[in-house]
Amino acid sequence: MDTSRARLPRLLAPLAVLTCSLLLLGGCSDAGSGTGRTSGSAREGDTAQAAAPRAAGDLQADYERVIKDVLPSVVQIQAGDSLGSGVVYDDQGHVVTNAHVVGKSKSFRVTTARNEGVLGAKLVSSYPEQDLAVIKLDRVPDGTKAARFGDSAKVEVGQIVLAMGSPLGLSSSVTQGIVSATGRTVTEGSSGGGTGATIANMVQTSAAINPGNSGGALVNLDGQVIGIPTLAATDPGLGDSAAPGIGFAIPASMVTTVAGQIVRDGKVTDSGRAALGITARTVVDETYRPAGVAVVEVRKGGPAADAGLRAGDIVVRLGDTDITTVTSLSEALASMRPGDRTKVTYTRNGVEHTAEVTLGEQ
Repeated sequence: MDTSRARLPRLLAPLAVLTCSLLLLGGCSDAGSGTGRTSGSAREGDTAQAAAPRAAGDLQADYERVIKDVLPSVVQIQAGDSLGSGVVYDDQGHVVTNAHVVGKSKSFRVTTARNEGVLGAKLVSSYPEQDLAVIKLDRVPDGTKAARFGDSAKVEVGQIVLAMGSPLGLSSSVTQGIVSATGRTVTEGSSGGGTGATIANMVQTSAAINPGNSGGALVNLDGQVIGIPTLAATDPGLGDSAAPGIGFAIPASMVTTVAGQIVRDGKVTDSGRAALGITARTVVDETYRPAGVAVVEVRKGGPAADAGLRAGDIVVRLGDTDITTVTSLSEALASMRPGDRTKVTYTRNGVEHTAEVTLGEQ
């Protein structure tokens, strides 16, 4: 899955806005029949038509209620020349966002939804392996409220969701869509300031995720943050431009796990991410196609070392999953937990071997 991060370089020119007009076409029914059956059908149709605006009104009211409730928890973050979004995590001024939003910056300029002037903030800690970070406001202004985070296990395909953030630098913007899928494992690029993280259990959504949305909030109609919008899919066939309606958010459960540890301990102390304990690179065959992962270095005392792997070995399978690239190895490990036992298949001097390995922690 090709993806692009939704961080935004500072806008240097005014945005051009295109306005489209919408043509509404209405159907007509035959009003000339005088039979009782036709009159009855017409009355039933009138009732159905009258009910539709009420249902739409209810949904609109839900949107307005959720936006009013959650938007004060969503901020715009300026890190150097880049813009992104963040979500207020607690009443102490901690804000959770993406690691690729903060980049290498240590201090930030933050704007709240109420536009009460620019606030200063400093980095608490960044965890690029999960593309999450926490910053802290120098001052917590009145009206800023901590978001409520939902239970990722309860997220279902088809749920209506709203994405809130600062797409294209337009602060406090809201888009809507549905949860398109759950449990996606996605690897983001490492160019342009990206972390190259492989993230498991991501929430896929049709809500528009544009540059600047990174680090914002994906919210259900109960007003709970169910994810942090992070990536938009790209289409190689269209010059790596964004694929409409395919975006990904880090699930709320992972967000609260990582942010909670950073707030409490100043760093991530228990990542829950499995690791082999190797430094590796992708190797290709005689036709220049990816053919496995070469072990460059084995961490002393790590899982791979304990299983007997050495530098120069080529990993070709983990459990039942074929390994052809470093990305495929990362995605296989993302579906596992530290302490899991599995088989690693590798070749050494052209001979295939299999070993049992107990996975460590990244």
